[in-house]
Amino acid sequence: MSSPSARRSGGRAARKAMRAAPLTDDIRPVRPGMEGGTLRVLSDADVLRIHNAALEALETIGLADAPPSGIEYLTKAGAILGDDGRLRFPRALVEETIAMANKSVTLHGRDPKHDMQLSGNRVHYGTAGAAVHLVDVHGRDYRDSTVQDLHDAARITDKLDNVHFLQRPMVCRDILDNCEMDINSIYASCSGTTKHVGTSFSEPGFVAPAIEMLHMIAGGEDKWRERPFVSNSNCFVVPPMKFATESCEVMEECIKHGMPVLLLSAGMAGATAPSTVAGAIVQATAEVLGGLVYVNAVKPGAPAIIGTWPFGLDLRTGAMSVGSGEQALLTAGCAQMHKFYGLPGGAAAGASDSKLPDMQAGWEQMCSNVMAGLSGLNMVYEAAGMHASLLGFCHESLILGDDIIGQAQRCVRGIEVSDETMALDQIAEVCIGGPGHYLGTSQTLSRMQADYVYPTLGDRTSPKEWAELEKPDLLEKATARKEAILTERSSAAFEPDTDAKIRAAFNIHLSV
Repeated sequence: MSSPSARRSGGRAARKAMRAAPLTDDIRPVRPGMEGGTLRVLSDADVLRIHNAALEALETIGLADAPPSGIEYLTKAGAILGDDGRLRFPRALVEETIAMANKSVTLHGRDPKHDMQLSGNRVHYGTAGAAVHLVDVHGRDYRDSTVQDLHDAARITDKLDNVHFLQRPMVCRDILDNCEMDINSIYASCSGTTKHVGTSFSEPGFVAPAIEMLHMIAGGEDKWRERPFVSNSNCFVVPPMKFATESCEVMEECIKHGMPVLLLSAGMAGATAPSTVAGAIVQATAEVLGGLVYVNAVKPGAPAIIGTWPFGLDLRTGAMSVGSGEQALLTAGCAQMHKFYGLPGGAAAGASDSKLPDMQAGWEQMCSNVMAGLSGLNMVYEAAGMHASLLGFCHESLILGDDIIGQAQRCVRGIEVSDETMALDQIAEVCIGGPGHYLGTSQTLSRMQADYVYPTLGDRTSPKEWAELEKPDLLEKATARKEAILTERSSAAFEPDTDAKIRAAFNIHLSV
């Protein structure tokens, strides 16, 4: 007969093994698309004032520099072209567009398990930013980002539970031809992850060949149109209140080919947007509502995400600042405007001004990620990996960001209050004739995985245990995980026949 200590040890070992195993979806404490919306940084009266100010801006100021095709679409829809070349949007036109616009957009993954349904207060976190540098954490240096770096970021993202989508986080600076860069960005991203991918196009003529490749990946145009797994991140405006002519033409092409569009307005408060938080939100709201009218004039009900991305400046120096408390407020306020309209929306959070994944990066990333999630933002862009005010992307920081977002999502999930969770029966059982503590009770053991989020790399050992483990370094652990992921074959890699056809049709820069 085994001794009691052996039985206890075996039980502990079994429980430890169970805790180390991947969680099934039914008991995961956090997951994509959880409902936020408990944080409201604007009162109802504030929201209404911002709404009315945005409509007044569209009606009286309007937007300049629409392409000829855009002028035709928008004037047919009811916009008015002034003698000054600005398109003005009557209030009734904007309100009618909001009423008819697609309120529930699904962004598909190549694997359906990664589909994201954007409506209400459902929250999803992912990358973005189009940085021009990769951060070398061990050399403490920055270098030009490459197509291989982008592919590696996609492969890492594919393995992170809390990073739900991949919008292109880096520019392939080793590819000089812009059309080839756009095509290779899609190839590198889609061959690295089966999660939804966001990308951009340099010119409208580059959309058609990219779509041809996406048809190959999807298995035909019909399958692509049924489940478009790539969306267009479109900077359709040049703040303040001007259309980006060529980007608008790109947007028209994407809509025609069934690609969802992110209407991205990225003014900088104090430079290309008003310096006040409220003023920056007003302008961003006006610009994206003008874009929404444009999209629905091209194709009523086309899938579009209103992307209010106002950023802040450090007004002492004029330097861009994405890691500030003001940035967190800008994003949370914009999310409230999305909810007011009932429209799918996204904004930026989780980026850092710090050059490396250090303590500054930690507080900056956590602050805005938590506030974005609590505000119910559908798409939290730039939520992991982004440094130096969007100039640098870091693979190790992407991995560490998975832990940060896990904790942020636990805040989004909130506090469940029920007879079971208030635990009055447990309190009585433990305090009256019981052990006087809750360690090892059936209730504690049954809920320790369903209720609690545990960091993958974050360290919770005691100083003594930490020393016994040879004082593990967080960045070294992140690098080790990165290298482990990148030594495996990408689970998103295309079938050999498909890959061969793509390589025969396009100049793919990634090695086989």
